[in-house]
Amino acid sequence: MTTTTIAPEHLGADLTKILLTLKLSGLKDTLPERLTLARQHQLSHVAFLELLLADEVTRRESRSAVLRATKAGLDPSMRLETWDENPHLAYDRALWSDLTTLRFTHNATGVLILGPVGVGKTHLATALGHIAIRRRLTVAFHRAARLDNTLEAEIRRITSVDLLIVDDFALRPLDATQTNDFYEIVVERHHRAATIWISNREPSEWHGMTTDALLAQSAIDRLTSGAHTLIIEGPSYRQRQRVTLDTKTEAHHAH
Repeated sequence: MTTTTIAPEHLGADLTKILLTLKLSGLKDTLPERLTLARQHQLSHVAFLELLLADEVTRRESRSAVLRATKAGLDPSMRLETWDENPHLAYDRALWSDLTTLRFTHNATGVLILGPVGVGKTHLATALGHIAIRRRLTVAFHRAARLDNTLEAEIRRITSVDLLIVDDFALRPLDATQTNDFYEIVVERHHRAATIWISNREPSEWHGMTTDALLAQSAIDRLTSGAHTLIIEGPSYRQRQRVTLDTKTEAHHAH
């Protein structure tokens, strides 16, 4: 028996208007397929309705996640599924697997992601941010260089989110304002909320990057106490890209 699939434009003006009024216009794209599926499997009215509503929930959650990730400052291309699992990178994969469960956010534990330039530290941290967004946690991503001279209201906002990600920390020396902001953020979030710090330098090097060694030491002691430390070593992403491009070029010339 042949089942005819109804095209979205053939749903009818009345039904389309009702969906629009109920703010369910997104169902227009999936309704024809769901009608076909319902007929093929002889779904009950209740099962069919549940299927439609589940589609709408999925659509709204997906749209909400995109909006919240954008507001958090997360790069949409840096997700778990887009991570380049390069065998030449060395890091604790068991620890990484545990971090993706977000248990550290429940325990308000800090995370340090360390390693040389270009190995994917920011990508992994951002991927954790996207996972947190999908689990309805509040997230904020900031580059350390942009934290100086930040309005007090903004400091309060970033210290109150469930997961704060600070990228490029101690990339350059911290002036007095930045050192103070660093201290305030660490103290405000210590044992209260999880923070991911991304840096090319070891914490032992951070002291010399600040203007107030005592203030920095106090912050670093709190920050590193009980924190998970993921160290990534290996060729930079740009180097890996160059190798790939060179290989493709050689293959092209060979032909």
